[in-house]
Order: sequence, then C-alpha cells, then structure tokens
Amino acid sequence: MSQPTAAPRRGRLLRVAAALVVLLAVAGYLVAKYVSGGGGAPRCTAGTAGGRTYELSPEQAANAATISVVGTSRGMPERAVTIALATALQESGLRDLDHGDRDSLGLFQQRPSQGWGTAKQILDPVYAAGKFYEHLDQVPGYSRLPLTVAAQRVQRSAFPEAYAKHEPDATLLASALTGRKAAAFTCSAAKGTLPGDPAKVRSRLTRAFGAGVLPAGQSGQSSEVTVPVPATGSAATGSAADRSAANRRGWELAHWAVANSSALRIDRVSYAGRQWTAGAAGSSWKGTAPKSAGPAARSTGEVRIALVK
Repeated sequence: MSQPTAAPRRGRLLRVAAALVVLLAVAGYLVAKYVSGGGGAPRCTAGTAGGRTYELSPEQAANAATISVVGTSRGMPERAVTIALATALQESGLRDLDHGDRDSLGLFQQRPSQGWGTAKQILDPVYAAGKFYEHLDQVPGYSRLPLTVAAQRVQRSAFPEAYAKHEPDATLLASALTGRKAAAFTCSAAKGTLPGDPAKVRSRLTRAFGAGVLPAGQSGQSSEVTVPVPATGSAATGSAADRSAANRRGWELAHWAVANSSALRIDRVSYAGRQWTAGAAGSSWKGTAPKSAGPAARSTGEVRIALVK
C-alpha cells in the first residue's frame, strides 16, 4: 500500500490551519460583539435622529468637547467654536498628536519654536485650545469672515483652503457640544467593568469649565457627581432668554460628560428629564419621566453624572 506523498500532506495541513484561522477570527468577532453589547468599536455621534450626523471615536469626541468648552468658557460665540473644530479636524483629525511637520504638535499642530508654548503645554488640549482662541480673538471681524480665512489668519498654513471642507462637520459638532441642540450627542460603548473615579471627574470638569463649575467643597467618593446648572434669573420669573441660556449650559455639560464617558468610566448622564446610559441599545437619550409628571421631574437645575460602581 502506497504512502501519501509529502505534497498532499502539506496541503491538508494548510487547509486545516486556514480553517483554524477562520474559526479564531469568527470567535474573536463574536466575543467583541458580546463585550461591546453588539455595537463593535465604541463610536460617538453628533446630530439627531432624522437629520445629518457625524461620527467620531471617543478620543476625538473628548478632544472636540474640550475645544468647545474652552471656547464657551471664554465667552466666545458658537462661530468661534466651529472655526476651532474645523481647524483641529484638518490639522490633527481631532487627535492630540505628539508629532507633526517640523516641531508641530497637538490638536492644532502648534509649534514651540513659533512661540505657541512648550511642547508639554501644547500637548494639553485645554491649553492648546485656549491659545487658538486667544489668537482668533485678535482677528478683526473673524465671525463674519469665511471660515477658511479666519482659520488661516491664526494658523498660517501652507494649505489654507483645506479648512473649508470641514465646516459642515464642525458646524454640526459645535451645535451639539455648545448645547444649542438638546440631546444631540451620544456615544455607543459597552458598559465598563472598572469603577469610575469621582475625583478625576471633578478634576476634569474644573480643568475644562473653570473652578466655578462645581460648588465649593464638593468632594467624597460617591459614585455620582452632581453639577449645578447656573441660571441667569429665576426659573419661574426669568426671561425666555435666561431659561434658554441655562438650558443650553445644561446640555453643554451633559454632552461633555457623554463625550468623556469612555475615559472617565461614566455609566449614566441625566439632564432635563432625559438620560443617556452606557451600553444601552443605541445609547440614545431616553425620557426618564412622562410629561404628565410635571416640570419638577424634568428639572434643568442640575446635570447628574453617575459613574460605574
């Protein structure tokens, strides 16, 4: 009886190896689907159902939220935030890069050799965004200029026309992250297993929004951080503009928390009778109280950030 030759034996081994690779790949895919709640890699979305949306990673979302908050905290208008976001989309893809052309670094590819700060400072998104707005504010009439012109006055780029293509996405991001559009920013991610650190959340809030964002002396290890929403006038007697400004501030805080949910291990964010929950189907904002429950159940007086326990 003849013995099989080496070539057919090698062929069978290769087929078996290939089958094992396919099985491992399928198993890995199923595990990823299970761990992530069926949604694959975490993604964040700006925009509302039925309208145009823009997707970005949790890293990009956190950086975009920082750029937005730094601008509004300086009293800059939404147009300035749009210009800053479009610039960062072009320069770094909203990533805090530790490299670039020559000595360019960070979200805006600012250069230490050109007086933008030290490398360590530029790699701090809060600092980098602040320096961008500082220079933008010195451009006369920047809010009325075409976006690409305003950005170029700050950046001095070799490709000034490149900023314009990011304007639609930057506009959508700005409308959500500044709080003008309610419940317009979500992130889809599996519920975390490691507990969140309330001290880290408070530190990040204070770094981004300023020392006054939290009541003096708020501390402790509670798994929930409550952020008051300051109102310019009484909720009962204030003008419609006052109430609108307070509500916008609340959604800005809420969207910031969702954008940072992966990094800070945030489980739920609640505001104005709506709640976002990590790992929930679609991870969209859901109502927490029926309209018949009255205004108290839909209070706009605070944003509640619940961490993974």
